[in-house]
Amino acid sequence: MSLIIVESPTKARTFNRILKGGDYYVFATMGHFRDLPVKSMSIDYKKKFKPDYQIIANKTKIVTALKDLSKKNKEIILATDPDREGEAISYHAAYILGFIKENWPDFTVNTENRLKRIVFHEITSKALNDALASPLTLRNDLVKAQQARRILDRVVGYELSPLLWKKMGKNWLSAGRVQTVCLRLIVERQKEINKFSKEPYYQLYGNFQYSISNVQVKAKLVSKNDIAYEIKTKISLFDGEYTFTKTTIDEKIAEGIQTDLKGDQFSISDIVETEVTRFPPPPFTTSLLQQEGFRRHGFSSKQTMKLAQDLYERGLITYHRTDSFQMSTGFVFKAKDYIEKTYGKEYALEKPRGFRTKSKSAQEAHEAIRPTSLEKDPGEIKKSKLTHNHSSLYKLIFDRAVSTQMKEAKIKQIKVKIKSSSGYMFESDSQQIVFDGFLKVLNPEFVNKNIAPLAIKKDEKINLLSADLDKLDTKPPPRYNEASLIKAMEEEGIGRPSTYASIISLIQSKYYVEKEFRYFIPTKLGETISNYLSSAFPQLFDLDFTAKMEDNLDQVAEGKIDFIKLLKDFYATFDKELIEKKKDTAVIDVEEKIESKCEKCGGDLVMRFSRFGKFYGCKNYPKCKFIKPFLYFVKDRFCPDCKGRIVTRFSKNRKKFYGCENWPKCKYTAWKLPVKS
Repeated sequence: MSLIIVESPTKARTFNRILKGGDYYVFATMGHFRDLPVKSMSIDYKKKFKPDYQIIANKTKIVTALKDLSKKNKEIILATDPDREGEAISYHAAYILGFIKENWPDFTVNTENRLKRIVFHEITSKALNDALASPLTLRNDLVKAQQARRILDRVVGYELSPLLWKKMGKNWLSAGRVQTVCLRLIVERQKEINKFSKEPYYQLYGNFQYSISNVQVKAKLVSKNDIAYEIKTKISLFDGEYTFTKTTIDEKIAEGIQTDLKGDQFSISDIVETEVTRFPPPPFTTSLLQQEGFRRHGFSSKQTMKLAQDLYERGLITYHRTDSFQMSTGFVFKAKDYIEKTYGKEYALEKPRGFRTKSKSAQEAHEAIRPTSLEKDPGEIKKSKLTHNHSSLYKLIFDRAVSTQMKEAKIKQIKVKIKSSSGYMFESDSQQIVFDGFLKVLNPEFVNKNIAPLAIKKDEKINLLSADLDKLDTKPPPRYNEASLIKAMEEEGIGRPSTYASIISLIQSKYYVEKEFRYFIPTKLGETISNYLSSAFPQLFDLDFTAKMEDNLDQVAEGKIDFIKLLKDFYATFDKELIEKKKDTAVIDVEEKIESKCEKCGGDLVMRFSRFGKFYGCKNYPKCKFIKPFLYFVKDRFCPDCKGRIVTRFSKNRKKFYGCENWPKCKYTAWKLPVKS
């Protein structure tokens, strides 16, 4: 009998469903079971950064059970995920079972013909049986890359966090090699928004009616005597460039234009028709799935990854941590058959379409995220025991993968130019779908809104019904939401797609950033931490340096760089900077003054931060210990018991729940928001 080691019970159940019979026993480790202890650094700098791994406290029973099972089975099969974290779990399993002889930083694996490693990218009968038929050994370079990242992040986090505690008097703060750079993106963007000077301008639209057809159209004023009104301005940002537009039309000019238009005659000066070809987007990678999950369904990156993990472990999709656009030959040919059967032959490609992977670190052996079977369509999944969110994400993945193998869409773009007798030019843009192609799957709403062709001709007279004037302001760079932040991190090479969700979740749980609607805003605490760390350690928290480090870790995984040398080179510079900064004993104040007085002593109230969030406190602390909770009100939600406003609260375990602002007089609490009223 063979013992198969996986990470989760769901994955184990899927294995058991596929591997029918009594030849295999599948055991779930419940994730990592051996790691660096939380309460100490556990890195020996003098012994080549040797880590002191310990069994996680609540995993001792699992380790004991694993050891007992290994004695009862002739063969041990490591079947953890195919990425670096999965390889690390396999390494630790092999270590505690006595298969690894370690001479740090190197190790050898003694298989004794008992230990095998299988790698697969989907949990299906074919993939699993193929992997069992062609077992591998532990991939040492992936293990070393994971350990290098773990040690590097431990060193930075555990050396810098105490520095923050002394600077700000809060022993729950944390800094991180990637975490702080992610926070800095949000902080620097807010600075750029605050710095941006809004400028007012006007935009004029004409409402016209064609003389023959009586069809009405809205057109934008673009120029006079071939001189364009719109101007574009480009500014440099922390993470790139931003272009904003405005017109040269002010209030006085707008009034003059409106006066001129009253006596003008109008005609169609030109009709420009252009047929464009739109190709489908590539299949999902991890970051693209996180972005689209947020845009389409409002899922946080953490939520998207949890849903995708469930779908993968149930055998419904391929492995969800990937940065490759590659799809298997078997899938693309099955997709062609599916498209012909479902939508018609005119929608199917003659030859499969491929996409070039942009990421330097992408492993081409990996596939993009796709359904494991086209027989399990979204409608069937919706009827299963999975939640609505599971089926929504599955439909995104299914439709995206299918659309990659559909014909491109043909769209006719029509620009109608309307000229006045005094030289004003208006333009109206519209689109007509010639052939919907992949849009039939990915954007049926657009297809359904297709505009019928207009029966108009050049030089045809047209009537101006009215001229509308919009007063606008130039727009500053937008704040980050989850989708745009992930996109920026990927473009800058900050972190890796598999880490985005945990990083974004962490800076929120630490109250470094808050969400206003769907956008991130730095708190005073987050802004202060970012400013201090980026000025004290300018190289460490520089975008280029962080991206370079990620590239180096990738090269460790490819066996091209010695990770001990990488750690030594990094620490030599980091330690010198750290020693200098520790000499600075100045304290940084993160209090935020508000326009309220203390109810106890009449002193000024200030906004403070604790590990549980914001609160109001008296400026005269510790003489006056008055405190008052800060309430996070939920817009347009009211208590069903007393009609008070609903506020967001958090349990001791940081789990979000909702309550009434009138607590403790009103005891209403709920895990879910009450119905909008």
